[in-house]
Amino acid sequence: MKLAVLLTPHGPPLWNILFSVLVDGGKKRRIPFTMRVFQGLLAIAFASLLASCQDVNPQAQRWGNRMPQTLPQVTPVQLYNEANIRVTMIPKGTVGRKFYRPMTPRYITIHNTENTSSGADAMRHALALKRGALKSRMRPGGNRIGFLTWHFTVDQNIAAQHLPSREQGEHADFNGPGNNYSIGIEMCENRGNDAARTIDRAAKLAAYLMYVYHIPVDNVVPHYHWRRVGSSPEHKPCPHWLLDNGRPGATWRWFQGRVQAHFNRIVPGPVAGI
Repeated sequence: MKLAVLLTPHGPPLWNILFSVLVDGGKKRRIPFTMRVFQGLLAIAFASLLASCQDVNPQAQRWGNRMPQTLPQVTPVQLYNEANIRVTMIPKGTVGRKFYRPMTPRYITIHNTENTSSGADAMRHALALKRGALKSRMRPGGNRIGFLTWHFTVDQNIAAQHLPSREQGEHADFNGPGNNYSIGIEMCENRGNDAARTIDRAAKLAAYLMYVYHIPVDNVVPHYHWRRVGSSPEHKPCPHWLLDNGRPGATWRWFQGRVQAHFNRIVPGPVAGI
């Protein structure tokens, strides 16, 4: 049986034409009020989808067009290998790991390094973290250990791991939930680094961590998400690649969609330690 779909007379002509053609070959019939409500909701949802696609910034659209469009199923270990994780930990008991601070991950926080220096790739950041070169002033309510630390740095080729995922980093919001419960991923933006490949690698890594720690995609958040009490601005516009006018919007949702797409590839299986 065909359902005649016709928006109210006051609705946009575009929707009248679209839905009557799609559903009833263009014929107009009177329909119940409940069906008109359904039509309106469907039209709003479709309009929102169009708007979200249009709102993604043009640079992000270009990045997306360069990413693989066909994503085959993988085991967890295969996705781990695709992320190309290189373990290069800060030594225990030194600099940013002087104190053991256990963590149960609930979130994944995405950053940009904001380091555009030539050669500032993932391994260069790993070396800086090992040497304790990234110092930060300790203060009540602020940095707790005198160093910046995070879990992974991603570039076009690898994801370097600096901390075990079950240890706290110092990358988000001082003594807040961003540091206490989230895994920090920094994306490199040095000259010569391919942003599209870096973003897709970060999405693969985030998807793998979601699987291992049962983290929902809504808990994959930008650094902006966390309130930094005592700092100005309190919400840092980071990762700037994935924000719209300094705030999460359509481009961030596009990135979350890419993370979810990689997560959806996973078939159940054993995981690699991380």
